[in-house]
Amino acid sequence: MSNYSFKYTMKNLFLIINLLCPILIFGQGLNNNSIQNINDVSNFTQLSQQQLFDTAKYFYNRNSIDTALVCYNLIINSKTVKENDPEQQKRVINSLNITAVIHAYMCDYRSAYKYLIDALFLSEKYNMVFEQPNIYNNLGTIYSHFKKYDIAKSFYYKALSLCEDEMSSDLYLNNLGYMEVLSGNIDSAFYFLNKSLQICKRFNNDKLHLITNSIASLYQNTKQYDSAFYYYKLSLCESRKNNNIEHEVKNLSDLGKLFFEISKPDSAIFYINLSNTVAAKNNSLKIMADNYFALSEFEESKGNTKKAFEYFKKYTTINDSVLNKNILWDINQLQRLYEVSKTNQQIEELIIEQKIKERTIHYQRIIQNIIIGAFLTVSFVLLVIIFQNKKIRNAYRVLFDKNVEIIKLSENSTEKENEKNKGKNRKNKPDDDIQKELLNRILSVMKDTSVFCNPSFTLDNLATFVKFNHNYVSDAIYTAFNKNFRSFLNSYRIKEAQRIFSDSGTEKYTIEHVAFQVGFKSRSAFREVFKEITGVSPAYYMKSLCASTDSETILITTKTNAKDSEDEKLKENTVEN
Repeated sequence: MSNYSFKYTMKNLFLIINLLCPILIFGQGLNNNSIQNINDVSNFTQLSQQQLFDTAKYFYNRNSIDTALVCYNLIINSKTVKENDPEQQKRVINSLNITAVIHAYMCDYRSAYKYLIDALFLSEKYNMVFEQPNIYNNLGTIYSHFKKYDIAKSFYYKALSLCEDEMSSDLYLNNLGYMEVLSGNIDSAFYFLNKSLQICKRFNNDKLHLITNSIASLYQNTKQYDSAFYYYKLSLCESRKNNNIEHEVKNLSDLGKLFFEISKPDSAIFYINLSNTVAAKNNSLKIMADNYFALSEFEESKGNTKKAFEYFKKYTTINDSVLNKNILWDINQLQRLYEVSKTNQQIEELIIEQKIKERTIHYQRIIQNIIIGAFLTVSFVLLVIIFQNKKIRNAYRVLFDKNVEIIKLSENSTEKENEKNKGKNRKNKPDDDIQKELLNRILSVMKDTSVFCNPSFTLDNLATFVKFNHNYVSDAIYTAFNKNFRSFLNSYRIKEAQRIFSDSGTEKYTIEHVAFQVGFKSRSAFREVFKEITGVSPAYYMKSLCASTDSETILITTKTNAKDSEDEKLKENTVEN
């Protein structure tokens, strides 16, 4: 055993010894005055709530009701119940419930009912449904004392419906059966009591004294007196074995009434007096009142009017103090207040729920407005982008028109320049046959795409192919096409790129792929040369090809054809020269 466990055990043992000393000195139970005199409350206030609860349970099980009541009241009144401490909530609810049972035992039904309503409020507030069956059961028991059997049964049914533990359901079934016995519903009573007895035996519960007493009442109601006597005696033995004074007194009283019913007055008076003796010691006023009423009826049946009146006077004195109409009115008033409070609570919950819904709708509207605003903003941006794209396309169209005009002007100026320079060209060039042969070789080489699309293709390579000096080759290209070798080569490469772009099924090719395929080493160089020759970017050219009916495509084709015709005319002029 650890040091902590040892210290905790010794502390509890010391506490129990201190609590037992007053009991041994003053007898079983403590009244309020004795508690104040022996100063035991100061000992209890030093305990934690869990220790107080265990101590209260210890004394309650040993019928030290006053001492148990002190501990339970300290738990109830100690401090505010914490919202995040379910164990404390459970202890407070149980303390309220058991305190109500103690007050009901002392016939203080008004206080008992108030404690039960408080316990019910807390159990609903903290959603402790498993604590509610016992509370509803005790509420039904209070109404049964006032012979409001229908109301009592409604509470017992409520307790049974909320009970999730079959082992605990035997008590509620027994109480329902007993109410059916008092109401004269024998078949229903037999069903409930038989089911209760089966559960009690199956789980070996400690409620056998209750169930056997109810079964005895059932047999007495059906005039089966031997069976009734047997079960009353069995219930009495069980009550004494469990040290349950309350049910011991009730069983003695029931046995006396049974003997009155079967005309055995001596036995009846013996059990009634024995019941009254034990009841007087334990303040069981309700049983004493019932006993005096039974004795009054018995004396009246014998013709002893005076004695019967004395017993009846004792009965009314006790009964008026215990079960008067004012107490029942107060209990009903408490029940109405509880129902009204519960209704108000439901109304408050509905109001809160309505506010939450309104706030949710408000936020949803804000979000909706934000979404609409964002949509309108995006739409506006898209419209601006579309408008700008339209302006760009119009600018390209203007550019196409300008390029076409430039091409036509270039074509005319080139023709004029060729006419002026015919004489000069003849003087500086080789003879016509050699010039024609060289140009034919150059054009023949440039028909092979694998040659001019090679990124490393140069003027020297072309001179090697045509077997002429590279200066002659360069002069021949310039004379025929009015271009240097680089421009001449780029025109062929761009023409090949246009062919690749225009071929069907080439949409999967990227601009980079086409650029490298026609001999350019970078996309930027390809784009610059392509735009210089065609007047548009490669990307726009590709888009134009996708819409072949657009004017842009027609313009591009026109410009390309114009450049081709210019080359052809220059070539023809050179050949003629």
